[in-house]
Amino acid sequence: MPHLGVLLAALGGNLETVTQLATTVLPAYAGATLALIVLVGLGTLVLGAVTAWLVTACDFPGRRWLEPALVLPLAFPGYVLAYAYTHLLDHPGIVQTSLRDLTGWGPRDYWFPEIRSLGGAALMLTLVLYPYVYLLARSAFVLQGQGPYHVARSLGRGPWSAFATAALPMARPAVAAGVLLVSMEVIADFGTVAFFGVQTFATGIYTAWFTLADRAAAAQLALGLLAFALLLALLERGSRGEATYASRARHVEARARLRGWKAALATVACGLPVLLGVAVPVLTLAVMAAGSEQDLTSRRYVGFLTNTVTLATIAAIVTVAAALLLGTLARVAPGRASGAALSIGRLGYAVPGGVIAVGLLVPFAAFDNGLDRLMEARFGIDTGLLVTGSIWLLVAAYMIRFLAAAIGAYEGGLATVTRNTDSAARVLGRGVWGTVRDVHVPTLVPSLMTAALIVFVDVAKELPATLIMRPFNYDTLAVQAYRLASDERLQGAAVPSLVIVAVGLIPVLILCRRIGRTR
Repeated sequence: MPHLGVLLAALGGNLETVTQLATTVLPAYAGATLALIVLVGLGTLVLGAVTAWLVTACDFPGRRWLEPALVLPLAFPGYVLAYAYTHLLDHPGIVQTSLRDLTGWGPRDYWFPEIRSLGGAALMLTLVLYPYVYLLARSAFVLQGQGPYHVARSLGRGPWSAFATAALPMARPAVAAGVLLVSMEVIADFGTVAFFGVQTFATGIYTAWFTLADRAAAAQLALGLLAFALLLALLERGSRGEATYASRARHVEARARLRGWKAALATVACGLPVLLGVAVPVLTLAVMAAGSEQDLTSRRYVGFLTNTVTLATIAAIVTVAAALLLGTLARVAPGRASGAALSIGRLGYAVPGGVIAVGLLVPFAAFDNGLDRLMEARFGIDTGLLVTGSIWLLVAAYMIRFLAAAIGAYEGGLATVTRNTDSAARVLGRGVWGTVRDVHVPTLVPSLMTAALIVFVDVAKELPATLIMRPFNYDTLAVQAYRLASDERLQGAAVPSLVIVAVGLIPVLILCRRIGRTR
């Protein structure tokens, strides 16, 4: 539906709009989006692959707790890190103010990197997205073992040369899949780039929709972003199709014990992402929140929290139910139709929230307006915005965006239920749906709960779709944080940001616990 809605709305625009976009903002949007993809892709590749190799192949001080801790930045939306580091590093921030106080310099007497820039946005996104590469690379390194690395070492390669020429190429499909997933998150990001003033497709869609009130231009920009997303999705699927490069290690191999400066360097290399991606922003946000006038116990904040929890809970239930339905149909009635439905469901993760919002709002706004005119003419009844003015279209957008995560968790659990188990249930008199009810669902409860938790947290952090589609005066914590930060009230934005991070930490801590139990 969103794909078709975006396409029809884009085609409904006139040629003059397309020409104007192509000659004015489109090159800048495309250039900034591509630059972010390249910078963040390279940053997460280096950070994720190197740290994954160090914790799987080497033993050094702090490795036992750093191995799971390297996943913690996943709990942070990029825009939350942007608020924290702006408070620290911007011209009126703590660091530069302290520097001027200590040296007596004026604003023009020194150079300091500009945090509100393309490079700053790339750094923020790298710090929160590298765990995608880290997790996949770590799994690949664990599976392949250290055999290729030791062979390269025996042929005279140095440690880093052996890693770059033997271990890393064997894990290439997993690492490539991680980088492509990161790229999809980059093009979908709105909060970070909007706050830093970086003009990408995501910010262009929002500007065209709200500031310019030009739906055709918003749809045409969304179509361009959708093309980016679908290309990355195809590349990611291709990389997963090559995931046979890594060979399974026959036994758990001992890690190489590092000593002296090498051990210290490994500890710093793995500790720095945790320090910059978790410790520094949490402490900064806590200090900011302590000096804020925002009161979490006030009626307004209780409303923001209630709206967030309500949307996230409904979306989690609806999304998990849809995943269960699609997955079950593919299992009990395999065929082209059920397979196609499952594939379409998986495609949602590649579509940015802003694109989904435009793709749903354009056709349903036309439906609302048409229904209102019809009811007014026939019965004198003003129906208003029956669909687009409710939370249900927003819930549908969440379901489309995060259905792939729920399907993945469902399929992971279903892998433990063999076809022989289904056959045994049939022999005992259970029909198709009786088998699903009495065998599949009880077995899948942990997986379905995990899927619901993931969707709940993702919805709580989601900004562009919520910002565009929310009903009037129906704000969430993410929207409130964005609004306060846009008004340069960063201390106020720290309060809802901390709550969002606390919610996001729940599934990440569960994942950390699982990682801590492996190897």
